[in-house]
Amino acid sequence: LALTVIAQMALAKDRYIVTFKSDQGFKAMESYFNTEASQSQAQLQKSLKNIQTVILKTSNVSLIESLKNHPEVAVVEKEFFTPSPKPVNGFKIARVVQTEMMRPMNSGQADAITPIFKAGDSTPWGILAVHAGEAWADSAAGANSRVVVLDTGIDATHPVIAQNFEKGQNFTEDSSGQIDPKKYADEEGHGTHCSGTILGVFNEQTGFTGVAPKAKLLMGRVCGTEGCSNVAVVDGINWAVAEKADVVSMSLGGPVSSQAELKAVQAAERAGVVIVAASGNGASDPNYSYDKKDPKCRPTNPFKPTECGVSFPGAFPTVVAVGAVDSTLVKTNFSQWGPELDITAPGAAVISSVPQGTGRESIVRLSLSGVQKSVKSAAFSGTELFATPLTQEIVVVPGMGKPEDFAQVQVAGKFALVSRGEIKFSDKVQNALAAKAAGVLIYNNTTGLMQGALTTDGSLIKLPVVMIEQTAGQELIQALSQGGKVTADITLAPSNYASFDGTSMATPHVAGVVALIRSANKKLTPEQVRQILKSTAQALSPNDTNQYGAGLVQADKAVQAALSQ
Repeated sequence: LALTVIAQMALAKDRYIVTFKSDQGFKAMESYFNTEASQSQAQLQKSLKNIQTVILKTSNVSLIESLKNHPEVAVVEKEFFTPSPKPVNGFKIARVVQTEMMRPMNSGQADAITPIFKAGDSTPWGILAVHAGEAWADSAAGANSRVVVLDTGIDATHPVIAQNFEKGQNFTEDSSGQIDPKKYADEEGHGTHCSGTILGVFNEQTGFTGVAPKAKLLMGRVCGTEGCSNVAVVDGINWAVAEKADVVSMSLGGPVSSQAELKAVQAAERAGVVIVAASGNGASDPNYSYDKKDPKCRPTNPFKPTECGVSFPGAFPTVVAVGAVDSTLVKTNFSQWGPELDITAPGAAVISSVPQGTGRESIVRLSLSGVQKSVKSAAFSGTELFATPLTQEIVVVPGMGKPEDFAQVQVAGKFALVSRGEIKFSDKVQNALAAKAAGVLIYNNTTGLMQGALTTDGSLIKLPVVMIEQTAGQELIQALSQGGKVTADITLAPSNYASFDGTSMATPHVAGVVALIRSANKKLTPEQVRQILKSTAQALSPNDTNQYGAGLVQADKAVQAALSQ
């Protein structure tokens, strides 16, 4: 195989993915770029033999144009980045070092006994909704499956991760353009959260568990400070194929398709690897719309950005695209949908693991006319710790916590009770700080609780901030309106867990079910797995524009169907 190029001085600045049509073409080009003659043209950074692809670093425009026109080349794609995945409600690691909490679990072989599921106070609602525990007996709780998670990295010593963690690898470049494979630590929290939902170890005392608590985890860090690189994602998929993974979970994506990612996904399909990806969180954006009659919508042209439908890589035909529902099994307002959506899963107020000590746990006790009671609460990331309870009187702030609302009441030195809605949590808190409040209790405007981030840079606000349930907030308002005096004790402690919202949180539920399916029956092809997921899902409605795909994923029925084939 010959390649004629115009020799130019080539400084290795840009990265390109070059995918070949045949194994013969790949080997010939790989051999060429390993020669000294090619060094002035491009640097061969990596060869991805499982997907017949090379990664080149070059600024030689003539070389790139020659490759695009070469008869053996299928795709030439320059590196681009999509934003790193983040939960809808926000989360930023608070860098609090807790020696006791950072201690890794004892190393050693995990026991081979399949756990018997029993729900507890800390069992995530999504585990119950997908009937994960009922599928364990017939799937060895996922013990025969290996899961590759392509994400922001992992806290490999987390108590619910360490036992199931097999290996990790970094695929992102640092600021100097180097790749250190060992730097796969999670600096965002997202990858650790998704991993805990897939295969967090079952805790018999608390009830916390992942969907497949005996499956093995391989973490590929593909999202760094610049975002998620298409080069890193392709590299990660190649790794998953090489590792003979059963399923790849990708809680990431964007509106623009990558042809190189499509080729990698197709190669994974041929190799028997199931790929699961998020549908996207853009549906709550005012500019988002989905109309099945709109010609701008896919699949008219899968390689152009769209204003509707499922994000990529979830939109690719062989990828299981996952949307999100809340605890009432209604589609969340942020979950993208369209003809490419395959299935839905729990994606609101999902509790899972985060890097140790970076979450927040809150305790709120109210005192009204001498009667004390505890109320459910959720802490926000971005606050300092308050290990010693702070006790102050509660004052209701009218409206939504805007500056003009705080101006109507005296909250200096007191706890401000504020409704969720209209403006950001961080704005409400900044307004409370300006009014010299001693703390903030935000009561929800819907059922349940959620957590959010109050800062974007990891800094800490010197103010306790918690959310309480809607009913608790309404009861407080009524008591205070009748002339009562209510005080609250608030304690904030570090936690290894946090509650996130997003299709990113729904995706690992489905990946965990695939791990159970594959653990029960290794012979199933990716196509058969997709059909099982859809045929056993719980139908949800209205579904006139495929808002729910096949419905809510059901682990127990899916495993039974897998055993029957």
